[in-house]
Amino acid sequence: MAEAKTRKRRSGGRAGAAERRGSAVIEQMPWSPPINIDKPTEPLDEAGIQAIHEGAMRILEEIGVEFYNEEAIDILRKAGCTIEGDNVRMGRDFVMEMVGKAPSSFTITPRNPDRRIEIGGRNLLFGNVSSPPNYWDMEIGTKVPGNREMCRNLLKLTQYFNCIHFAGGYPVEPVDIHASVRHLDVLYDKLTLTDKAMHAYSLGKERVEDVMEMVRIAGGHSHEEFEAEPRMYTNINSTSPLKHDHPMIDGCLRLARRGQAIVVTPFTLAGAMAPVTMAGAVAQSLAEALCAIALFQYVRPGIPCVIGTFTSNVDMKSGAPAFGTPEYMRSTQMTGQMARFYGLPMRSSGVCAANVPDGQSVWETSNSLWAAVQSGTNMVYHAAGWLEGGLIASPEKFIMDCEILQQIQRYMQPEITATGPDEIALDAIRAVGNDGHFFGIQHTQDRYTTAFYQPFLSDWKNYEGWDVAGGIWTAERAHHMFKEIITSFEPPEIDEGIREELADFVERRKAEGGAPTDF
Repeated sequence: MAEAKTRKRRSGGRAGAAERRGSAVIEQMPWSPPINIDKPTEPLDEAGIQAIHEGAMRILEEIGVEFYNEEAIDILRKAGCTIEGDNVRMGRDFVMEMVGKAPSSFTITPRNPDRRIEIGGRNLLFGNVSSPPNYWDMEIGTKVPGNREMCRNLLKLTQYFNCIHFAGGYPVEPVDIHASVRHLDVLYDKLTLTDKAMHAYSLGKERVEDVMEMVRIAGGHSHEEFEAEPRMYTNINSTSPLKHDHPMIDGCLRLARRGQAIVVTPFTLAGAMAPVTMAGAVAQSLAEALCAIALFQYVRPGIPCVIGTFTSNVDMKSGAPAFGTPEYMRSTQMTGQMARFYGLPMRSSGVCAANVPDGQSVWETSNSLWAAVQSGTNMVYHAAGWLEGGLIASPEKFIMDCEILQQIQRYMQPEITATGPDEIALDAIRAVGNDGHFFGIQHTQDRYTTAFYQPFLSDWKNYEGWDVAGGIWTAERAHHMFKEIITSFEPPEIDEGIREELADFVERRKAEGGAPTDF
């Protein structure tokens, strides 16, 4: 295979072109990952931080976490942990020493270097919905299993919207593709329809190794160049309470040894898989995440790791997961404090329990997204397109959520709170005096086109104007926009030699059987 230096220029420098294409349907904000300029909301005092830390450490020291991975057990035994069967107990000194090796920030560079993202600090990044098995849109009108066309269309939205900064897992599971080769087809689609940072599912050796190789090919990198810095990432979940399964740990170990980024996100639902109290659920979540991060740091010190939170509550009447609740918001903020205590970047989510893109879906998702902002989150998973607690992906919801994401991006722009002479505007106030207005004065005329956020989806007409225009509700407007975006979509440029090499790799791995399955 030809090395990167012999290849044509890839898709670098295409962000501007993507933004120009984006204006064909809507006038959206440019690619500009926001910096969170607000102080985080910190509901815990110092005693509370120490109490939750103590709880997490005692869980690891006294109760332990099950690791259903023999390689991990062997590594942790050599590290001096206490092993009884699959149960691993870790001393806090070991945990804190290992976690202290993880960087507080790092970058991921996808095939288009103009889409490089920095994770950590005050950086705030949004990703698409990932992994729902089902799909809903207004044309179909009901929940249906996902397929490849639906997945591709959601990937097009992922690329199209500048407020989406990384590509998560499959935006909907294409269940029409056999599980043994699904990862090959979807990664080919992701790498050719988008140029943003890529994700790999840690679900067995073959899937992880295939994805790493495809990302390497797409970037035009040698093996050494690929391993020199993070080019992609994975996200794993613990199996709460207090378990890590074999394939997810295996995938992370493979990625760690090749220098790629890892996000560890326990899925702790208070009242079901974690204590009903939020402090107890957060402590358990931290224990489940920290023990895995300690393992990865022991294997490769300094490997980029992100601590994730997916702590919410269940409906105690039905057992169904609830999202965007007051408890979800507080647990996210609490975990943000703890992430800063441990010096780790943080991941949270934009989620809801609503079944269709209605009012409930908006307020629950908005609560989730603003909790992410308040917590100091760096990576927001499922920021656009999520419904039914993660069981449905919806293009209308995707577009509705992007309106919220753009508003957050605008909210973070420091010019809104600038306080120089032009912003205080004493001359303008003096010119208008006590009985004029500001519409026509020069100060307003110089600024009116950029002074305020301009929505692409919200309708600001009065009722009569809205009614005369057809009385179109928000989700229906989003549906029409979705159709226009998909019809006019232009994929980012990619070198034809690289595209052919990706296609050849996919066909070869399919001929070899892809990844083994249980059926």
